[in-house]
Amino acid sequence: MFLTFSLFLFCVSSAAQHGDQKEMEEVRSGETIGRQTESAKEVLGSEERGAMMRKQMEGEEERKAMMMKEVERLEERGVVMEKEMGGSEGEGKAMMAKEVEERRELEEARVSRHGGCAQLVRAGSVLEPSGGRTDAFHLRLDGAPEYYRPGHAYTVSLLAMPPAYFRGFNLIAVKEGTTGEHEEDHVGEFKLIDRQDSQFVHSCPVAVSGTTPRRRTRVHITWTAPSAGTGCLNIKANIAQKKMMWFSDSGSLTKTLCEKGNEDDDTKQPIPGCCACDSAKYRLTFYGNWSESTHPRDYPKLATHWSALIGASHSANYVPWEYGGLASDGVRRVAEWGSPIAMEEEIRRQGPEILTVIKMKSLWPAWQPRHIRPGPSAEFSVDRDHPFMSFLSMLGPSPDWNVGLSAENLCTPDCSWVQHSVQDLIPWDAGTDSGTTYESPNLPTIPQERIRPLTSLDHLDSPFYDTEGGPITPVARVIIERLARKGEHCNTRPDDVDDVVSGEDEDEEDQTFRTCVYEPWSQWSACSSRTCDPGKQMRQRRLRAQLDFSHPCLHTQDMQTCQGHCPAQDNSVCTLSEWLPWSACSEMCGQGVRRRERYVKHYPDDGSMCKLETEETESCTVNTDCSPDTCRVSEWLTWSECSETCGIGIRRRVRTITQMDSGTGNCLIALVQMEKCMMPNCPKFPCMLSIWTEWTSCSVTCAIGMRTRRRTFKQPAEADVCTEPLTEAEKCMLPECPIDCQVSEWLKEGRCSRSCGRGRELWVRHVLRAPHFGGTSCPTLRESRPCRISRCPRREKHGRRRERAERACFLARWSPWRPCSAACGGGQQQRVRRPRPRHVPNCSGTSETRTCNDHPCD
Repeated sequence: MFLTFSLFLFCVSSAAQHGDQKEMEEVRSGETIGRQTESAKEVLGSEERGAMMRKQMEGEEERKAMMMKEVERLEERGVVMEKEMGGSEGEGKAMMAKEVEERRELEEARVSRHGGCAQLVRAGSVLEPSGGRTDAFHLRLDGAPEYYRPGHAYTVSLLAMPPAYFRGFNLIAVKEGTTGEHEEDHVGEFKLIDRQDSQFVHSCPVAVSGTTPRRRTRVHITWTAPSAGTGCLNIKANIAQKKMMWFSDSGSLTKTLCEKGNEDDDTKQPIPGCCACDSAKYRLTFYGNWSESTHPRDYPKLATHWSALIGASHSANYVPWEYGGLASDGVRRVAEWGSPIAMEEEIRRQGPEILTVIKMKSLWPAWQPRHIRPGPSAEFSVDRDHPFMSFLSMLGPSPDWNVGLSAENLCTPDCSWVQHSVQDLIPWDAGTDSGTTYESPNLPTIPQERIRPLTSLDHLDSPFYDTEGGPITPVARVIIERLARKGEHCNTRPDDVDDVVSGEDEDEEDQTFRTCVYEPWSQWSACSSRTCDPGKQMRQRRLRAQLDFSHPCLHTQDMQTCQGHCPAQDNSVCTLSEWLPWSACSEMCGQGVRRRERYVKHYPDDGSMCKLETEETESCTVNTDCSPDTCRVSEWLTWSECSETCGIGIRRRVRTITQMDSGTGNCLIALVQMEKCMMPNCPKFPCMLSIWTEWTSCSVTCAIGMRTRRRTFKQPAEADVCTEPLTEAEKCMLPECPIDCQVSEWLKEGRCSRSCGRGRELWVRHVLRAPHFGGTSCPTLRESRPCRISRCPRREKHGRRRERAERACFLARWSPWRPCSAACGGGQQQRVRRPRPRHVPNCSGTSETRTCNDHPCD
């Protein structure tokens, strides 16, 4: 134990002493830590390390003394064994030596296995920080959680705030209040992300350290939280920086987390049995927030979509997917291909564990303005035995990324049902594909990994990567609304909303924001079915006024199921339901079999059994050519919902490529099919208008302009009947336009500085308009230019010195500036200086003028 820790400090110290000259010069120059401060830290660190080593040596002496006592006891035991066995002295010593060796090996194994771990844990208690900036190093978990969820994977980051850095580190996770000496003290599991940068500690395989001493500013490790019931824990780190060792038992290098308990979220944690007496009906609405504006990094340019949503309301005995679990084949097909067929089969096979199968159409493209197309929704039911709801949808394109809820408990502890819930969703990884970007090629994960939420520190190429490890911006939102309750309720606390119904569902009170004012509902349209088959009918209402445009007014249409004319049921015969959809084909290539089933709705009154078939099969073919190098595709997915809610619309279905043609690299096979679909006839209104579009951009880039918005007729209308305006315009105010500085032309001021020969003269210009609102600033207003009047006459040589002395002009200091000639709009002020001696003629540069008060007059 002592040898391991000393060797670690020696390696760090040696690497610091033999570092490159540039780093040593940085330390000497005081770039990161002053020379005197560092020396003081080293002295303190040396004293503290010496104290720790002395304690370790005392512990070693005590252990050796105990070993010597044990050896003496074994020697005495060997002598006794010789006497009892009547053997020779050599045989007794050999047996004794063998037992001593076994004891020593066991002791060394115990020290090697747990002693090194205990040393890492005790380091924070033995040494306090050696002065200086302990806040320069931070231990962080992605998302900065206050609690940990059992089985969830987190990215642990060790960061140095510039200009600080570290050369070595250790990382360990233990139960709170334990020493790390025992195997049960260690919690969770670390997983290396970069094996060139980190490794497991030889003397403590559950801890992580750096590979070679070198300058680092950050390191990332994956840590999986322990199972439920572990309690609180500490994730501890220590840092090696040159000759100094930084430890911390609290603060920035230790993270304390406790298990997330039921008291934090009653609707997320399963409760032991639902006590509600009635059942409830819900509507699940899905809104995609994944767009180029919210997630700009590497956002795909084409084919962004959400796959068909698939889920169920279910009992506690079955969960379609969960964090920390392995994805089933149905979950894998949704995650990788967006196909819900296998997942639906898995759900239906659960039989009595399922109450409602939840299905929702796909969204193409992924983001759509809500005022143009509302989010898709589906209704489902829950009861006392099936209080949970789960679903998932693929984020496309992506390797195996999804969003969803797992075992969302809608039963409350007061024996009621959740009334309203809004959940923001972040993507999670199904653990079946190792791609790191939206459009990564297929790269199966072998062996399969567990389902985990994506984090902002997973990979440098990830579109969600964040250098600070912050939370990922949600990519979707779901709203769960309770529509009705049926049956007698026994909740211990009254609901805020009384939505208990009996018999037929009554019209519910409109829960739309009160900023939306509607006209009354129209009559229900005729049923789309003319037979006993179920159909749909619709009603509509017009939006009369929208008072707040931040809240969309979407509830202008309502649908309900209906049934056409059906003869009276004969209770003496067997009545069956409609056929359920066909299952997937049993073979992905060549001829296979698929099946469908129906159930008995009513048995004959005489108690006889139904003789009608409840299951049927048929042959199916997905790919006719099964050679290994040809193009193959999946089965067609189910048809999407009709694009129109009334009248004639379009529905589509898709399939995906499962194998490319190895010869051409292409698949010339149709992947999309579309057909017409008939919905109920649209009710006729004298004037049925669409919702207003968004306002256009302002017509100008600054100052005051105009913007417009439009709406259209949803159905043909006569001009004299519908007089509502189809366009609206309003003023838009933008920041004032910038005003650039404007100056006058150059004017010469004064005379040339010389009466003959070459000299200098002053040119000036004035500000005509000062800059405003970020306009271009004014240029220089004064400049000196060369001037030449005439060549000076030549003088006798002996008289030049006297002439130069006579021409010399010596000037006094400048006088103060005189008052400005104007209070605003641009004026002038002057100052002068007198020549010495005063009788020197033609002395230039005796006055100077400048502009003043150039701000505009109010």
